[in-house]
Amino acid sequence: MHRSASRLTRILACAAVPVMLVVAGCSSDSGDKSDADGSSSSPSAAPSPKVAPAKYSGLPDACATIGAKTVGSLVPKVKTKAGTAGKSSDIDTRGSCSWNGLDDKGVKGSQYRWLDVSLMRYDSDATLGSGDKRAGEYYAKEVAGAQGTAGAKSLKSVATAGVGDQATLVTYTLKKTDEDFAYATVVARAENVVITLTYNGAGYAGAKSPSPADLTKNAEKAAREAVAAVAAGSEDAPAGSGDAPGAGEGSKAAS
Repeated sequence: MHRSASRLTRILACAAVPVMLVVAGCSSDSGDKSDADGSSSSPSAAPSPKVAPAKYSGLPDACATIGAKTVGSLVPKVKTKAGTAGKSSDIDTRGSCSWNGLDDKGVKGSQYRWLDVSLMRYDSDATLGSGDKRAGEYYAKEVAGAQGTAGAKSLKSVATAGVGDQATLVTYTLKKTDEDFAYATVVARAENVVITLTYNGAGYAGAKSPSPADLTKNAEKAAREAVAAVAAGSEDAPAGSGDAPGAGEGSKAAS
């Protein structure tokens, strides 16, 4: 009886050895696999995506983007020749300027014109995308905004060639101050800068409102000058613009 018990103990002890070895082996394999695939260590940070640098790093003075001769022809009897600059907390990122005038001919009627231009620049950002891409998104929003003008009638929208990298012309009429105003808005993108130019006018005291064809031609001409000014830089006058007002005059007008 004693001999049988001793034999049984030896058998059980021997049987336990392979099981422990198998467990140890599995534990060792698991550790090796963890080390091999790196799952046991902290994952390394993914490299930031690279984006192309934006072409334009600054903006010209908005009031200097359209030449004085062009302003004089588009806005007769212009109130402030140098333009009135809009407020901006960062002139290298955004800027705007406007001109208006009333050519009063008494009983023969009067002609009112308004011209404004706004500039918006985007830098490249690893998380937000390239400057061109970000400007393209803003360009689409500006076009949609012009197309969605409340109360607009006879609205038309067409792509415009030869104005920056892409451009859209939006024309419509709008009833204001009991007169029918005609509008032409050109939204253009030049690399990482978006230019939005609006030109509108109306006839008073029996005078005819400007024709859509004339507004379109003049708005596109002014938009081309603004695009050229962006390409030339903040210190250069737009090509073919005549005598452009200087940055100092624009700042003075704004104040």
